[in-house]
Amino acid sequence: MRSFGLSDNLQMLERINSAYSEPHRCYHTAAHIEACLREFDSVRTLAQSEAEVEVALWFHDVIYVPRASDNERRSADMASQFLASAGVPPAVCARVHSHVMATVHNAEPIDPDARLLVDVDLSILGQGTEPYDRFERAVREEYKWVPWFLYRRKRGDILRSFLEREFIYCTEPFRRRYELAARVNLERAISALTK
Repeated sequence: MRSFGLSDNLQMLERINSAYSEPHRCYHTAAHIEACLREFDSVRTLAQSEAEVEVALWFHDVIYVPRASDNERRSADMASQFLASAGVPPAVCARVHSHVMATVHNAEPIDPDARLLVDVDLSILGQGTEPYDRFERAVREEYKWVPWFLYRRKRGDILRSFLEREFIYCTEPFRRRYELAARVNLERAISALTK
């Protein structure tokens, strides 16, 4: 809030903390946001607007209902509505909304800050074997209601969609740091799903 020239809003902080503490979450928790913020700290000087990227990271998974298909839109709406109500200019609210929507991961973003945010969000893919495997187990737990045969197919499709890209990561620092490891992790995860 201070980076936008605004005073603290403890009510929204509590609302965000409560959302990321929902019992159905295993991966999309406060720990994920903390990891994203740590990752962002290492590249924040690359952002055109550090504040916009950071607030988008805080909000990008604030709505997470595994059975819903509009989590990103609802999260983006919540972020932009909150910022607007605090007096943030409409253009900034629109950019933050767009940044959160980029975490749908269905296309490579054009905006440089959205590209950075997406790479931060996907940094888990390039982590070591054990953190990556914990990520896969946590995602499966969030979708435990999906029958295994269907989960295997759908999860495999998602993981393959990343491998089919020329690059998983949009920015050079993330490509150098995580591209190779991410491809190894994804291949291994896909192989495990087919057993």
